[in-house]
Amino acid sequence: MRSAAVVAVALALVSTAAQVTAAQPHPSIFITKQESAAIRAAAPRYPLLAKSLAEAERVVGAALAAPIDVPPPGEAGGYEHERHKQNYREMQLAGQLYVITGEPRYARFVRDMLEKYSVLYPTLGAHPLAKNQAPGKLFHQSLNEANWLVATSIAYDCVYGTLTPAERSRVEKNVLRPMADWLSVTQAKEFDRIHNHGTWATAAVGMLGYVLGDTSYVNRALYGTTHDGTGGFLRQLDLLFSPDGYYMEGPYYIRYALMPFFHFAEAIQRRQPDLHIYAYRDSLLKKALYAAMQTAFPNGVFPPINDASRTMAIDAPEVVLALDVAYQRYGANPNLLGGAAIQNEVILNGAGLALARDMAAQRTLPRMRWGGVELRDGFDGTRGGIGILRSGSGADASMLLMKYGVHGGGHGHFDQLHFSFFDGGREVVPDYGYSRWINIEPKFGGRYLPENDTYAMQTIAHNTVVVDTRSQNAGKESAAETVWGERHFFDATNPAAQIVSARANQSYDGVALQRTMLLVRDARLPHPVVVDLFRVTSGTQHTYDYPIHLRGQLIATNLKYDAHATRQEPLGAGDGYQHLWREAEATTNGPVQLTWLDGNRYYTITTAAAPLSEVLFGRTGANDPNFNLIAEPMMIVRRRAADQLFASVIEPHGYFNETEERSLEARGRLREVRVLADGVEGTVVEVTGGGGGGGGGEQRIRWVIMVSNGPASGTARHRVGTYEWSGNYKVEGLR
Repeated sequence: MRSAAVVAVALALVSTAAQVTAAQPHPSIFITKQESAAIRAAAPRYPLLAKSLAEAERVVGAALAAPIDVPPPGEAGGYEHERHKQNYREMQLAGQLYVITGEPRYARFVRDMLEKYSVLYPTLGAHPLAKNQAPGKLFHQSLNEANWLVATSIAYDCVYGTLTPAERSRVEKNVLRPMADWLSVTQAKEFDRIHNHGTWATAAVGMLGYVLGDTSYVNRALYGTTHDGTGGFLRQLDLLFSPDGYYMEGPYYIRYALMPFFHFAEAIQRRQPDLHIYAYRDSLLKKALYAAMQTAFPNGVFPPINDASRTMAIDAPEVVLALDVAYQRYGANPNLLGGAAIQNEVILNGAGLALARDMAAQRTLPRMRWGGVELRDGFDGTRGGIGILRSGSGADASMLLMKYGVHGGGHGHFDQLHFSFFDGGREVVPDYGYSRWINIEPKFGGRYLPENDTYAMQTIAHNTVVVDTRSQNAGKESAAETVWGERHFFDATNPAAQIVSARANQSYDGVALQRTMLLVRDARLPHPVVVDLFRVTSGTQHTYDYPIHLRGQLIATNLKYDAHATRQEPLGAGDGYQHLWREAEATTNGPVQLTWLDGNRYYTITTAAAPLSEVLFGRTGANDPNFNLIAEPMMIVRRRAADQLFASVIEPHGYFNETEERSLEARGRLREVRVLADGVEGTVVEVTGGGGGGGGGEQRIRWVIMVSNGPASGTARHRVGTYEWSGNYKVEGLR
């Protein structure tokens, strides 16, 4: 007997089939003739639309002027790989331009390109250079094959009516259907995988199904290869996002996945509006786009969480697509207009037209003004999350991000309670991101480098405490996938003192980690200050390493250190330490202070004193004979203890202009951090410094920061020594 759920799915499939075959207009999955006419009429009035249309004409014009090249498969990142990527992009643009302009040359270009693929594709087997990837035929991985089919389905839909029945039959028989079957039958496991690879594959097959009027492809894409909902596009939406729209692999990968999610959703909405895809799971696609935008730094660059580029930004074509569609489908939002101002382009359909129209009506250039936000992680929203604190506006705003969610699958890093800090237009306490020279063929074929596993993923590569020089969860993905961080509390309502606190008690056996971070705004200081309280507790002694990574140039330190100026050795033998040169070290019983210059601003980190603290200065590059790693400095404060509180402040200060040869306030104003009390009930820390000019003298700043270490409560009373407060935290002394 079939279950009620299976019967429901079966009924849904019958309904789906009836509606897909009811009508077959072309084009229909991304742009219509009516939209095209509106774009033609509106382009002269809306500068952003005119610019985007002109750029498409430029790109396709250059393609029309060159011979069509459909080469045999090649190495990832090599010429052949990139040529096939460019081919599908040019085909999609040419198809859209044909519908918008009516010029036959654009349709002929798509036809001639597809004819060449009709000759090549039947001769191909699995790509010979797939290595550990699920192979495509044109590309080393089936993921890229799905990219090709998504774009080509749109192009084919646009020029469908210009092709003869014989031409359509040849293209569908030799290329389109074999590719869809390769993705969804031969590579069925990858197709049903809950992962961005699966998302792309389902979108490709489903979109082609709509173009061809083939309900078997559509249903397979929606519900998986077994048609029971355990795989497919809807299951991807169910499991890859938290209820807040946060994507478990991180911003870099939702940036990539936004394209198949929104392309297929748009096709579904246009061809099967009764499925209400944009309302699915409480308008999840809206939340996905908004969550992605809210994680971006003020300059639009995505934080490099997990395997991620340090430069990928919201102007990526995938985000342009999602932003425009979300703006039209979910309603206007000034923050989306601010994002569009950074992107400076729109897509060529009705959604792009709507956004370009509203941008043309703006008197001044819009800016994104996202506030602090906490995004839950895990499909059910109970698996930690990510906390973001913001101060200021525009590209120069400050942003503090702390990660305490799920591991992130095969792209995850062992970095629970990691943070990064953006200030002065740049990420000044950075995440390493991935170790990869993407698509640069001479560097390991453009793939992830071996150092991605041996360094970038390891805990020491991040700004979070390392226990006994070992990575979290012993550096094992299988173990890390079963645990996640735990939210303690979050409050971004007070601009003077925003706060995020979380725990990671399952990253190391017998060691509990708790991190509480504040973004503090005091009128006596020119910029917001980061306060970091990293509390480690255990029943036995361990070695605790508190690392801070930076990109700038060391300016000054209060330490008397021994520099290894003529000979260096690695900091360790494994867990990422083997890739760090030991450049200098010091031992101190006092506070640790380090100042560096990054861009036009100075930064000083001050860490509270602790007996027999060892301070290590390191730099990436050890055991790296192929020079794959980016060489960057770092500092580690090391303590041997059972319980340890690393209490620090990071103060931006001063100004440097090399052109003018001008330097102001190269010394920070905050002088000392002291731990006044620390225990199970709570932590109390004092921060002191001078209020003006950085010239010493009277200590005119004194903050007392009180934080609860027990269960979160907005009303509970706490007493630690002589200090009392109500709620999760209290900050005294701010102006």
